[in-house]
Amino acid sequence: MCGIVGYIGPKSVVPVLLDGLKKLEYRGYDSAGIAVIEKNKIIVQKSVGKIARLEEKTEAYTPEGNIGVGHTRWATHGRPSDVNSHPHTDCSGKFAVVHNGIIENYLELKEWLESEGHEFLSETDTEILPHLVEHFYRGNLEEAVREVIKKLDGSYAMVVLAKKEPDRLVAARKDSPLVVGLGRGEYFLASDIPATLSHTRDNYILNDGEIAILTRNGVRVTDSEGNEIKKEVFHVKWDAVAAEKGGYPHFMLKEIYEQPKAIRETLTGRISADSSQVILNEMIMTPEEIRSLRNIFIVACGTAYHAGMVGKYLIEDLARIPVEVDIASEFRYRKPIINKGDLVIVISQSGETADTLAALREAQKAGAKVLAVTNVVGSSVSREADEVIYTWAGPEIAVASTKAYSTQLVVMMLLAIYFAQVRATIDSEHAGQLLKEMKELPEKAQAILEDLEDLESFLKKYAEAQNTFFLGRGLDYAVAMEGCLKLKEISYMHAEAYAAGELKHGTLALIVDGVPVVALATQMDLYDKMVSNIKEVKARDAQVIGVTFRGNNELKKVVDHVVYIPQTDRSLAPVLTVIPLQLLAYHIAVARGCDVDKPRNLAKSVTVE
Repeated sequence: MCGIVGYIGPKSVVPVLLDGLKKLEYRGYDSAGIAVIEKNKIIVQKSVGKIARLEEKTEAYTPEGNIGVGHTRWATHGRPSDVNSHPHTDCSGKFAVVHNGIIENYLELKEWLESEGHEFLSETDTEILPHLVEHFYRGNLEEAVREVIKKLDGSYAMVVLAKKEPDRLVAARKDSPLVVGLGRGEYFLASDIPATLSHTRDNYILNDGEIAILTRNGVRVTDSEGNEIKKEVFHVKWDAVAAEKGGYPHFMLKEIYEQPKAIRETLTGRISADSSQVILNEMIMTPEEIRSLRNIFIVACGTAYHAGMVGKYLIEDLARIPVEVDIASEFRYRKPIINKGDLVIVISQSGETADTLAALREAQKAGAKVLAVTNVVGSSVSREADEVIYTWAGPEIAVASTKAYSTQLVVMMLLAIYFAQVRATIDSEHAGQLLKEMKELPEKAQAILEDLEDLESFLKKYAEAQNTFFLGRGLDYAVAMEGCLKLKEISYMHAEAYAAGELKHGTLALIVDGVPVVALATQMDLYDKMVSNIKEVKARDAQVIGVTFRGNNELKKVVDHVVYIPQTDRSLAPVLTVIPLQLLAYHIAVARGCDVDKPRNLAKSVTVE
C-alpha cells in the first residue's frame, strides 16, 4: 500500500503534489518523491524518509510546472532508499511512473528488457514500468500504456508522465485503488480520496482494467481495448478526517475491512497457477536443509505470538517437525537449547520489536538459522535475519493489529505446506486442495464482512459485562487467544482465553449467570467435545456466542447466538474465524466509549524491553 498523487491544471504543481502526499502519508512513509515536467524536461526529486525530507529538497529547488506525479512509499521490492523511491524513469528520462501494487513477473520482464539494452538502477519491481513504456512508445502514450499492461501479471495502480506529451497523464489500475478528482479546469489522480478532498468532492472511482487519460480539457476513461466508458460521478460527503479513514469511523475498522485485499496481496505469486505448489522464491534454505530440520522455534510477542501458535499447529501437523513457540522476552533469557541447524522463525509486524530482535540475535549466536516474517521492508529484523518472508498487509495505523495478524497466518500456512511438500509429508491431493482453498480465502473473508452488518446491534448488549471468556480447542484455542487480546486491549474489559478442555481445572468457577462466553467450533474433529464444553458453561447460565461454519445448524441449539463463517479446510479456518472476534472487540470498545485506534498505555511498535 502506497500513496499516489497526480495533477494537471493551471496551478503550480509542486504544492499540490506535496499537499496530496501529506494527506496520504498514512499509506506509506518510508520514502517519497515527485516528477514534474518543467520546460520540456522531467525533473525528479525524491528522498528516503518522511515527506518532510522531500519538502526540504523542493525548498532548495522548486520545479516550475503545471503537470506532475508524486508518491509516498511503503516498501515491497527493495529496501527504503533514495534510488528505490518513486517516481522511476526510463533510460532516456523521457518517462516517469509511480506505481502501487506488486508486479509478479517483473524478474522475467526485467531480464527481457536488459537483453534489449535497458539499464536498471533500483531493486524495485516498479522500475520495469517506465522501461516498458519506453519500449512500446510510438508517439502515443495512451497506446503505449495499453501495450504495457498486456505484459503485466500482478496488481497495479500506475500513473505515467511523458516528456513528449506534457498535456496529459495516463493512469491504469488492477487490484489497487485509484481515483480521479474532477475540478474546474484542473484534474487530479490519487490512490485515495483524502489527497483530492481540499480541491474537489467529485470523483471517478476507477475499476479494474480501466485506463484514465487526463488533459487540461477533461478526463476520458476507457477499457483496456480503448472503448470509452461513461463513469458516474462519486460525490464525497465525508469530512477530511473521515476521508483519511475511507469513510470509516476508525482506522481499526478500516483495516479490518482491508483484510481481504491484504490476504490476496500476501498470497500473490506464492501459489502456482494450478494450485499444486507453494512458491517461496524468497527462501534461501535448500531442500536438503529443510529435510534435515530437527527443531523449529517460533519467537514473537503479542498478536504475532498468537500467529506463531497457529504456525506451530500447522507445521507439526503437516510437516511433522517439532515446534516450540516462545514469547520473545522469555526466550532471550531462558537459555533455550538451540543446536546448529535448527530454524528460528521470528514474527514481527514492524520488524523493530526490541525483544524479538534480541531473540533473533541470541538464536544466531547459538548457530541457528533465522527466518523473519515481517511487514516492513528494510526493518531491523528483515536486515539481520538470514532470510525473510514479507507479509504484504500495508501500513497498519491502529495500535490493535488486525490485517497484519491475518497476513502472518497466511505466511505460516504457506510455510507449513511448503515444508511438508519438501519433506514429502503431505500427498499431492491434500496439498492441492489446501492451496486451492487458500486462494479462496480473500473472497471468503469478504463474504464474512458483508454478512456481519447486524453484528453491531447484538454485540452492544455485552458492552457492560465485567468479564468475558473465550474457549476453543486446537487451532480454535490459538485464535481464541487473539480474540481475547483484541477485546482486552481496546475495550479494557477483563477477558481470558482457555483451552476448552481445561474448564474443569478452575475455569468453571468463574462462570456465573450472564457471563459472555465466546466459543469457537470450527475444528470438526474436536466438535463433539467442544459442544460438551459449551453445555457445561450453559448449565451455569453463561451467555454463549458460537462461531462455526455455515451449514452447521446444530450449534444454534446449544448457544445463544451463532456467527457463521464460510466453509474451508480446518487448517485454514483461523484466517476467517478471527474476523468476527475483531469486530466483537471493536463494537464493544465503541459502545464503551474507548479510543479504539489509540488504546491507553499501548504503542504500535514496542521498541524497548
